[in-house]
Amino acid sequence: MDGFVSAIIVAAGNSTRMGLGVSKQFIKIGGEPVITHTLRAFENADVIDSAVVVCRKEDEAEIRSIISDNGFSKVRALVYGGDTRDRSVKNGVEACDERTTHFAIHDGARPLITETDINAVVAEAKKCGAAALGTLVTDTVKVVGEDGIIISTPDRAALRAVQTPQVFEKGLYLKALAEAENKGITDDCQLVERIGGSVKIVLGSERNIKLTTQNDIKLAEMYLCDQCE
Repeated sequence: MDGFVSAIIVAAGNSTRMGLGVSKQFIKIGGEPVITHTLRAFENADVIDSAVVVCRKEDEAEIRSIISDNGFSKVRALVYGGDTRDRSVKNGVEACDERTTHFAIHDGARPLITETDINAVVAEAKKCGAAALGTLVTDTVKVVGEDGIIISTPDRAALRAVQTPQVFEKGLYLKALAEAENKGITDDCQLVERIGGSVKIVLGSERNIKLTTQNDIKLAEMYLCDQCE
Protein backbone atom coordinates (compact mmCIF):
# COMPACT_ATOMS: atom_id res chain seq x y z
CA MET A 1 0.00 0.00 0.00
CA ASP A 2 1.09 3.56 -0.62
CA GLY A 3 2.11 5.85 2.18
CA PHE A 4 5.05 6.71 4.42
CA VAL A 5 4.82 5.42 7.98
CA SER A 6 6.83 6.99 10.78
CA ALA A 7 7.08 5.13 14.07
CA ILE A 8 7.22 7.22 17.23
CA ILE A 9 8.77 5.17 20.03
CA VAL A 10 7.87 6.77 23.35
CA ALA A 11 10.59 5.97 25.89
CA ALA A 12 10.60 9.06 28.09
CA GLY A 13 9.03 7.77 31.31
CA ASN A 14 10.81 7.99 34.65
CA SER A 15 10.26 4.27 35.48
CA THR A 16 9.35 4.97 39.12
CA ARG A 17 6.89 2.06 39.38
CA MET A 18 9.62 -0.36 38.33
CA GLY A 19 11.48 0.51 41.53
CA LEU A 20 14.98 -0.32 40.26
CA GLY A 21 16.45 3.17 40.13
CA VAL A 22 17.30 2.93 36.43
CA SER A 23 15.39 3.54 33.22
CA LYS A 24 13.41 0.42 32.35
CA GLN A 25 14.52 0.92 28.73
CA PHE A 26 17.94 -0.42 29.76
CA ILE A 27 16.84 -3.38 31.86
CA LYS A 28 18.03 -6.53 30.12
CA ILE A 29 15.66 -9.25 28.99
CA GLY A 30 16.99 -12.11 26.94
CA GLY A 31 20.45 -10.60 27.39
CA GLU A 32 19.59 -7.29 25.69
CA PRO A 33 18.15 -3.94 26.83
CA VAL A 34 14.38 -3.56 26.55
CA ILE A 35 14.68 -0.72 24.02
CA THR A 36 16.85 -2.91 21.77
CA HIS A 37 14.07 -5.46 21.39
CA THR A 38 11.52 -2.72 20.66
CA LEU A 39 13.62 -0.95 18.05
CA ARG A 40 14.56 -4.21 16.32
CA ALA A 41 10.90 -5.08 15.73
CA PHE A 42 10.26 -1.73 14.04
CA GLU A 43 13.51 -1.95 12.11
CA ASN A 44 12.43 -5.31 10.70
CA ALA A 45 8.80 -4.43 10.01
CA ASP A 46 8.35 -3.92 6.27
CA VAL A 47 5.67 -1.24 6.66
CA ILE A 48 7.82 1.11 8.77
CA ASP A 49 9.75 3.69 6.76
CA SER A 50 11.27 5.80 9.50
CA ALA A 51 11.38 6.07 13.30
CA VAL A 52 11.78 8.71 15.98
CA VAL A 53 12.67 7.87 19.58
CA VAL A 54 11.35 10.10 22.36
CA CYS A 55 13.57 9.76 25.41
CA ARG A 56 14.82 11.44 28.56
CA LYS A 57 17.83 13.71 28.15
CA GLU A 58 19.86 11.58 30.55
CA ASP A 59 19.17 8.46 28.46
CA GLU A 60 20.09 9.95 25.08
CA ALA A 61 23.74 8.88 24.93
CA GLU A 62 23.02 5.26 25.81
CA ILE A 63 20.14 5.00 23.35
CA ARG A 64 22.29 6.49 20.59
CA SER A 65 24.92 3.87 21.36
CA ILE A 66 22.34 1.08 21.14
CA ILE A 67 21.08 2.40 17.80
CA SER A 68 24.61 2.60 16.41
CA ASP A 69 25.77 -0.78 17.73
CA ASN A 70 22.75 -2.55 16.24
CA GLY A 71 22.65 -0.70 12.94
CA PHE A 72 19.08 0.53 13.38
CA SER A 73 19.04 2.61 10.20
CA LYS A 74 15.35 3.54 10.35
CA VAL A 75 15.84 5.69 13.46
CA ARG A 76 16.27 9.17 12.05
CA ALA A 77 15.96 11.30 15.19
CA LEU A 78 16.00 11.32 19.00
CA VAL A 79 14.01 13.99 20.81
CA TYR A 80 13.35 14.70 24.47
CA GLY A 81 10.06 13.96 26.17
CA GLY A 82 7.73 16.54 27.67
CA ASP A 83 5.90 16.91 30.97
CA THR A 84 2.98 14.77 29.75
CA ARG A 85 2.68 11.86 27.35
CA ASP A 86 0.80 13.89 24.75
CA ARG A 87 3.56 16.50 24.87
CA SER A 88 6.17 13.77 24.43
CA VAL A 89 4.32 12.35 21.44
CA LYS A 90 3.97 15.83 19.95
CA ASN A 91 7.74 16.28 20.21
CA GLY A 92 8.11 13.03 18.29
CA VAL A 93 5.54 14.07 15.69
CA GLU A 94 7.39 17.32 15.04
CA ALA A 95 10.61 15.39 14.33
CA CYS A 96 9.05 13.00 11.81
CA ASP A 97 9.94 12.95 8.14
CA GLU A 98 7.90 15.47 6.16
CA ARG A 99 6.79 12.67 3.83
CA THR A 100 4.89 10.98 6.67
CA THR A 101 1.31 9.93 5.92
CA HIS A 102 0.76 7.81 9.05
CA PHE A 103 2.11 7.80 12.60
CA ALA A 104 2.66 4.47 14.40
CA ILE A 105 2.91 5.36 18.10
CA HIS A 106 4.39 2.71 20.39
CA ASP A 107 5.46 2.38 24.01
CA GLY A 108 9.19 1.76 24.20
CA ALA A 109 8.53 -0.54 27.16
CA ARG A 110 6.58 -3.04 25.02
CA PRO A 111 9.62 -4.99 23.78
CA LEU A 112 7.75 -8.14 22.73
CA ILE A 113 5.89 -6.50 19.86
CA THR A 114 6.34 -8.49 16.65
CA GLU A 115 6.88 -7.41 13.06
CA THR A 116 3.77 -9.40 12.13
CA ASP A 117 1.52 -7.39 14.45
CA ILE A 118 3.12 -4.09 13.40
CA ASN A 119 2.48 -4.91 9.76
CA ALA A 120 -1.12 -5.93 10.46
CA VAL A 121 -2.15 -2.84 12.43
CA VAL A 122 -0.49 -0.46 9.96
CA ALA A 123 -2.26 -2.15 7.05
CA GLU A 124 -5.62 -1.69 8.78
CA ALA A 125 -4.91 1.97 9.58
CA LYS A 126 -4.11 2.62 5.93
CA LYS A 127 -7.56 1.27 5.06
CA CYS A 128 -9.66 3.08 7.65
CA GLY A 129 -7.53 5.95 9.00
CA ALA A 130 -6.92 4.72 12.54
CA ALA A 131 -6.20 1.33 14.11
CA ALA A 132 -4.70 -0.07 17.31
CA LEU A 133 -3.67 -3.45 18.61
CA GLY A 134 -5.80 -4.97 21.33
CA THR A 135 -6.60 -8.26 23.02
CA LEU A 136 -9.75 -9.98 24.24
CA VAL A 137 -10.66 -9.42 27.89
CA THR A 138 -10.88 -12.75 29.72
CA ASP A 139 -11.76 -11.51 33.23
CA THR A 140 -15.18 -10.21 34.23
CA VAL A 141 -14.90 -6.43 34.56
CA LYS A 142 -16.99 -4.36 36.97
CA VAL A 143 -17.77 -0.63 36.95
CA VAL A 144 -17.68 0.70 40.51
CA GLY A 145 -18.49 3.99 42.21
CA GLU A 146 -16.27 6.04 44.51
CA ASP A 147 -17.55 3.97 47.43
CA GLY A 148 -16.35 0.76 45.80
CA ILE A 149 -19.86 -0.54 45.17
CA ILE A 150 -20.50 -2.22 41.82
CA ILE A 151 -22.58 -0.12 39.45
CA SER A 152 -22.67 -2.37 36.40
CA THR A 153 -21.06 -5.32 34.61
CA PRO A 154 -20.10 -4.61 30.98
CA ASP A 155 -20.48 -7.37 28.42
CA ARG A 156 -17.04 -8.96 28.28
CA ALA A 157 -17.50 -9.81 24.61
CA ALA A 158 -17.49 -6.11 23.74
CA LEU A 159 -14.34 -5.25 25.71
CA ARG A 160 -10.76 -5.06 24.47
CA ALA A 161 -7.51 -4.36 26.31
CA VAL A 162 -5.75 -1.80 24.11
CA GLN A 163 -2.04 -2.03 23.33
CA THR A 164 0.38 -0.24 21.05
CA PRO A 165 1.27 0.48 18.33
CA GLN A 166 -1.66 2.74 17.67
CA VAL A 167 -1.58 3.99 14.09
CA PHE A 168 -3.23 7.10 12.67
CA GLU A 169 -3.51 8.98 9.42
CA LYS A 170 -1.43 12.14 9.78
CA GLY A 171 -4.13 14.79 9.36
CA LEU A 172 -6.53 13.03 11.71
CA TYR A 173 -3.96 12.65 14.45
CA LEU A 174 -2.62 16.19 14.19
CA LYS A 175 -6.15 17.54 14.60
CA ALA A 176 -6.78 15.31 17.61
CA LEU A 177 -3.47 16.23 19.20
CA ALA A 178 -4.04 19.96 18.77
CA GLU A 179 -7.47 19.84 20.41
CA ALA A 180 -6.31 17.82 23.41
CA GLU A 181 -2.93 19.39 24.09
CA ASN A 182 -1.88 19.47 27.76
CA LYS A 183 -5.00 17.67 28.97
CA GLY A 184 -2.94 14.75 30.29
CA ILE A 185 -4.57 12.08 28.12
CA THR A 186 -2.40 8.97 28.05
CA ASP A 187 -4.10 6.98 25.27
CA ASP A 188 -3.80 8.13 21.68
CA CYS A 189 -6.99 6.37 20.62
CA GLN A 190 -8.85 8.49 23.15
CA LEU A 191 -7.46 11.65 21.52
CA VAL A 192 -9.03 10.59 18.22
CA GLU A 193 -12.26 9.45 19.86
CA ARG A 194 -12.68 12.90 21.44
CA ILE A 195 -12.96 14.53 18.02
CA GLY A 196 -15.40 11.93 16.70
CA GLY A 197 -12.88 9.69 14.95
CA SER A 198 -13.25 5.92 14.70
CA VAL A 199 -10.45 3.53 15.61
CA LYS A 200 -10.40 -0.11 14.47
CA ILE A 201 -9.05 -2.69 16.92
CA VAL A 202 -6.79 -5.35 15.42
CA LEU A 203 -6.35 -8.44 17.59
CA GLY A 204 -2.76 -8.77 18.72
CA SER A 205 -0.74 -11.01 21.00
CA GLU A 206 -1.26 -11.23 24.75
CA ARG A 207 2.53 -11.33 24.99
CA ASN A 208 2.78 -7.69 23.88
CA ILE A 209 2.88 -6.57 27.51
CA LYS A 210 4.00 -3.20 28.81
CA LEU A 211 6.79 -3.48 31.36
CA THR A 212 5.69 -1.56 34.43
CA THR A 213 6.68 -3.64 37.47
CA GLN A 214 9.43 -6.13 38.24
CA ASN A 215 6.93 -8.97 37.81
CA ASP A 216 6.50 -7.87 34.17
CA ILE A 217 10.23 -8.35 33.64
CA LYS A 218 9.96 -11.95 34.84
CA LEU A 219 6.98 -12.55 32.55
CA ALA A 220 8.80 -11.08 29.56
CA GLU A 221 11.80 -13.31 30.22
CA MET A 222 9.49 -16.33 30.31
CA TYR A 223 7.90 -15.38 27.00
CA LEU A 224 11.33 -14.92 25.39
CA CYS A 225 12.44 -18.34 26.65
CA ASP A 226 9.32 -19.87 25.10
CA GLN A 227 10.23 -18.32 21.74
CA CYS A 228 13.73 -19.82 21.87
CA GLU A 229 12.52 -23.36 22.47
